[in-house]
Amino acid sequence: MTAEPGVTSANASMRARTVWTIVLGFAADPLMRWSWPDPGQYLGSMTQFIRACGGRAFEHGTAYVTGESRAAALWLPPGVHQDEDTLDAIMAVSLRPEISEHMAHVRQGMAEHHPSEPHWYLPLIAVDPNWVGQGLGTLLMKYALQRCDEQGVAAYLESSNPENIPFYQRHGFKIIGEIQHGCSPPLTPMMRKAN
Repeated sequence: MTAEPGVTSANASMRARTVWTIVLGFAADPLMRWSWPDPGQYLGSMTQFIRACGGRAFEHGTAYVTGESRAAALWLPPGVHQDEDTLDAIMAVSLRPEISEHMAHVRQGMAEHHPSEPHWYLPLIAVDPNWVGQGLGTLLMKYALQRCDEQGVAAYLESSNPENIPFYQRHGFKIIGEIQHGCSPPLTPMMRKAN
């Protein structure tokens, strides 16, 4: 696969910077800030959450960055999954008791919507807020979706921010449901068939 200008796989030396770009990009995300409304708790829990959700992308060379790590996307290849045990542990120690049950239902909904057929999974994509609107997210998305199309494999994600849904739709993703429980913000599962 030919690299788009400026898109690279994040190597080990770029890992921490990549994670912090995602932390910054999700700082105003409805679902993440519902989970961890306190800034200190958000900063501490989100770094662990990112590693559990998308950390395996680093192992597979599918953690992509662009613009000097101003934007990052963690893609999990077909057959590679999040670290559910670590996610369970993070949720158990970091969530407020009054939302724990709601989050358990949200995670169950995520499991129910996750496709069974082989697919590329995008658990996290973010742009440093200082660099939003520069086309960096589009560059990352086009790069990864080119691989999906070359392999003839679908792509799947859950949008945790309703404002981002049009961005995903422009890249061919279609809404396949909604996940929400109790006081949780909505999470929107989306699928894109290979072109």
